[in-house]
Amino acid sequence: MTYENATEETLSISEEEAFGLSRAAVMLDQAKQNRADKAALATALNHNLELWVAIQGMVARRDNDLPESVKDNLISLGNYVADTTFKSADGLKDETIDTLININLQISEGLLEGHAAT
Repeated sequence: MTYENATEETLSISEEEAFGLSRAAVMLDQAKQNRADKAALATALNHNLELWVAIQGMVARRDNDLPESVKDNLISLGNYVADTTFKSADGLKDETIDTLININLQISEGLLEGHAAT
């Protein structure tokens, strides 16, 4: 059994989402550390954007039972991520990349705390 198969079989949806956000944060941080590799930054930003588009899609589903305030916050964060990513052609400051990283880590932590409470 591969690692990927093991994680698919053992992680809850919340844990998978938390793992995805953490992984995207690491990719962004690594790209920030090696600014000369513009392709790595573009890849990290695109991966992060795709993740947030997926999160927004899940939040918008009618059968999603999250409180409206949580849904609204996740939609707003997703919009911020999208706007920031689309502005990346002009170059992003390290502080902006750090903000994207921190958003991912904080939401990931919240997902894990919520999962642990169930």
